[in-house]
Amino acid sequence: MIVYDLTEIYIDSGRMYMINVNAFIEREQAMSMGKGDCGTNVLKFHDDEATGYAILSHQWIGEEVDYKEMIKLAKMKKSEQSAVRARDGYKKILASCEQAKRDGYEWLWVDMCCIDKRSSAELSEAINSMCRWYVNSKVCYAYLHDVTGTSFPKWSDNGAYPNSNRWPEWFLRGWTLQEMIAPSNLHFFNMDWQPIGNKRTLSPTLSAITRVPEHILRNGLSSNRSCVAQIMSWAADRTTTRVEDRAYSLLGLLDVNMLMLYGEGKKAFYRLQLEIIRTSNDQSIFAWRGNVRAGGVLADDPSFFQDCDEMELMGYDGFIQHLKAFKHIAREVLPSIDEDRFGIFPITNRGIQIWMFLRPYVGCDSVFEAWLPCRHSPSGEPVQITLTLWNSNYYRYFKPERRYPTGKTLRFRQVYLRYQDLGTLEHATFEIDDSATINGGFTHHHTYPHEHAGNTFTLTGTDSLCVKVYSDSKTHRFFAVCLGQCFGQDWIHVVCEESQRSLENYAKEEYFNVLARGSEHAKSMADVQVHSRGGRHGGVWVKHSCHPGSTWAVRISYVVWQNSRNCGVKIEVPRNPHNVRPNKWIGLVVEAGAHALSHWH
Repeated sequence: MIVYDLTEIYIDSGRMYMINVNAFIEREQAMSMGKGDCGTNVLKFHDDEATGYAILSHQWIGEEVDYKEMIKLAKMKKSEQSAVRARDGYKKILASCEQAKRDGYEWLWVDMCCIDKRSSAELSEAINSMCRWYVNSKVCYAYLHDVTGTSFPKWSDNGAYPNSNRWPEWFLRGWTLQEMIAPSNLHFFNMDWQPIGNKRTLSPTLSAITRVPEHILRNGLSSNRSCVAQIMSWAADRTTTRVEDRAYSLLGLLDVNMLMLYGEGKKAFYRLQLEIIRTSNDQSIFAWRGNVRAGGVLADDPSFFQDCDEMELMGYDGFIQHLKAFKHIAREVLPSIDEDRFGIFPITNRGIQIWMFLRPYVGCDSVFEAWLPCRHSPSGEPVQITLTLWNSNYYRYFKPERRYPTGKTLRFRQVYLRYQDLGTLEHATFEIDDSATINGGFTHHHTYPHEHAGNTFTLTGTDSLCVKVYSDSKTHRFFAVCLGQCFGQDWIHVVCEESQRSLENYAKEEYFNVLARGSEHAKSMADVQVHSRGGRHGGVWVKHSCHPGSTWAVRISYVVWQNSRNCGVKIEVPRNPHNVRPNKWIGLVVEAGAHALSHWH
């Protein structure tokens, strides 16, 4: 684990460049009159807590004006000077200065030209301090460049804003979230700089658009601080030009500091979550929902918190009382539950060390339901997430669409949650030979997902399972062959049933049933391969699954080519063989495996 020294990123956390409003306007007037001597210094360092200033919030569009251009504008050639002054970005600064002057403010801060982005230290200081700068401003001007009317838009309008979720673009920008919440005095302006409302009077509409509670909009985060998951949810639909800014734009709202490392991509959001864990014991940070996958306990980006907009924390006493009231805790477990132990989870090189309430899935010793002290609504149950045990660490795991049966009582355990990115796992390509199933009267009936209907398909970390169903129309018997991948390990599981049920939705239903225990099947196959894997020729494993009430069995031959991610699967339906252990993989001798491999096709 890398530890960063944050003391190096600050120049002077209380000082910032500000535009001298009067000097800027005077310089503009001089340039417009063609005067040569207009070199007034328009930028100056000031303390944000000791200076009364206005601040601009806006959507970056077209070519803006940066710090270097701002200080050198007066000395540019006339042609270059005219080109800069003709930009929409420059006109936006001028209009902001004119508004600030009308409101009686001498100083103005604008992000595009008041930060010298050539200095990484100054950029880091600005980003880590920016939320406070908006908090300390006397007034904030929110410029909505795509609003044409003289009133604030109160209804979504796909015709006016087709590319920004039916609302002005300002509401989709990542940085404007803190710029909306932090300042107490926020005024909105349309494209012609006409005032169209303020944050307090518009708080019901703003809340409906952004999902930020009205009391936060009126009184700020300090009034009744929201949990981490809820704050993340406000940024779920927002975008930034650079991936890293999805994390950096949330620093102030989450009250953390961290080093800026542009170029790190989505790792920035992982680092943000680790910084939050280091400074708080808010377990709602684990309450996200994301793509179907097995991996670390940290979310990939804010969109994973999409449905957490009403999330709230549960106090220790309330959480325990809830579990006791619904008899989720065994009586003998209660004495071992310690509040200090419950609220501390340090980050170690093995993972996040944490005590959690767990109960296993029925018939499964490596997939668990974990309960968190937070809930989606004031009357809701505690949030449950799914974890799986793999190589002594616990990972986030796929949560079934419907509730999977679990043990009756929760156990309080210390676990290590793996937070490191698993990296890119190799894909697995399965080559299926099911031509012999016809000998037993079975034919392929259905595949889920449908895109894997062919006999050759590839599984990945996010598309990790395929279920193929075979049926005998005469006897109404059927079986499903489930082929999956978990943590880079291929696995195969066979389900044989005797039923009169319809097969139309069976493949999909079995898909979610089996996926919930995919890591268990992967672990079983990994254990078999470790003890029986062949040498340079690869390996061959065979398993028989007996069909209930029948003289038939399903035989799966699983062939792995050494140094290849391709594997062969042969499906047969022979007579129920004697002297075999059903549902147990048997590894063939290497020489026999080599012969089978050479004749696979």
